[in-house]
Amino acid sequence: MKVSIVTPSFNQARYLEQTIRSVLEQGYPDVEYFVMDGGSSDGSAAIIQRYAGQLSGWVSEKDKGQADAINKGLRQCSGDIVAWLNSDDYYLPGAIALAVDVFTQHPEAGLVYGNVLSVDANSQPFNLQTFQPSNLTDLMSFRIISQPAVFMRRAVLERAGLLDESYHLLLDHHLWLRMARLAPMVHIPETLAAARYHAEAKNLARTADFGREAYRLVDWMQSDPAFADEFKRHEKRIRGGAQRLDAFYLLDGAHYAAALQTYLKAFSNSPQIVLREAHRVFFALLGLIGLGNLRGVYVHLRKKLLEIK
Repeated sequence: MKVSIVTPSFNQARYLEQTIRSVLEQGYPDVEYFVMDGGSSDGSAAIIQRYAGQLSGWVSEKDKGQADAINKGLRQCSGDIVAWLNSDDYYLPGAIALAVDVFTQHPEAGLVYGNVLSVDANSQPFNLQTFQPSNLTDLMSFRIISQPAVFMRRAVLERAGLLDESYHLLLDHHLWLRMARLAPMVHIPETLAAARYHAEAKNLARTADFGREAYRLVDWMQSDPAFADEFKRHEKRIRGGAQRLDAFYLLDGAHYAAALQTYLKAFSNSPQIVLREAHRVFFALLGLIGLGNLRGVYVHLRKKLLEIK
């Protein structure tokens, strides 16, 4: 199977080379790779030019944002399997071959996804994001899968349509929903990629905005005929999932009171969703009484445990 990868980039020179090399050094024999830079001013273009001979195509020009850059790349893809890899993330060795093997074993699959290593700005791991098999209802309830480890069958992507460029934070989840309605998802119980968390990353810089897009998705699912019946059957679970996601990011942004209030709303809709994150509710409580720094100790200990493993 031919595999196409797209990297959208804008002013990520510090991380871009590692991203590019993680694709080029996969060792898979049939990969096309496009880098879509948004006109960076930090030297990114010079980095891309060093690898231009190994790329299928690249641009460095002003665009309308991440979704626009990804869509421009996806429109050029000719592979049976496609994916995008943001310019601050990277693949682990063998990721593409593993994904292709799973697609071969599951010809019905429209999307496969694996586990993801969380790393800091210096590529030091501090968490392992492990996932489980999910279906459409799970996605509608905001059981998130991590984008760097997602690979898509292009035929299903074309039926679902490209990214909706009006979304900026949950643009990937919106696409997974549309694809999962058309074909099954398959989980790979292996770590395929690393997601980088740094001060400029959206998941840290815009924590208060994730909830707005989650609630927008709730409204969309409720009104879209393709999802409306499933929404009615699982409405409380779906609303609770959106509130849990909102609370998750509010806590990451140290909005302790708002996070706790939102966790309580989620609990009233779907207690089991919140109980899976009881430790985070506890950290929100600690933050309210001025002990939010203890969460940093917890994260540090998890990082040390990963280093030991």
